[in-house]
Amino acid sequence: MARDGSCVCGAVTYSITTEVAETGACHCGMCRKWSGGVFMSVAVPPGGMELEGAENLSVYGSSPWAERVFCKTCGSSLFYRVTAEGPMQGEMHVGLGTLADVSGIPFTGELYIDVKPDIYSFAGAGRHQMTEAQVIEMFSGGA
Repeated sequence: MARDGSCVCGAVTYSITTEVAETGACHCGMCRKWSGGVFMSVAVPPGGMELEGAENLSVYGSSPWAERVFCKTCGSSLFYRVTAEGPMQGEMHVGLGTLADVSGIPFTGELYIDVKPDIYSFAGAGRHQMTEAQVIEMFSGGA
């Protein structure tokens, strides 16, 4: 089932053409600043998304392992893409809030759980949780 989405103004639209199986929340300070809160996203492998309006995208190299992509017209945070060499290179983490329909998408993980603000928490159990050190090790090729 394709999952469609867009930025606020519609200058950028997309269709995720692969099954959405990995989702999560990132609590790192950069994601919180970029999204205005916790960044909820779905993982999309390289080649798993068709984009229209790519000329309206702006890219910010935010870390040694990723870049953040947003609409340069309305400023919507659309996705971050893994740039580090390794098995995750090219994987995109598309903002859950940009999807037209989120029904049936499971919540599978939380990143930077050790720096999550005390002001919120998620109900339920059964998802994996990674600390800041574990995430950095994963992206540096240690995991």
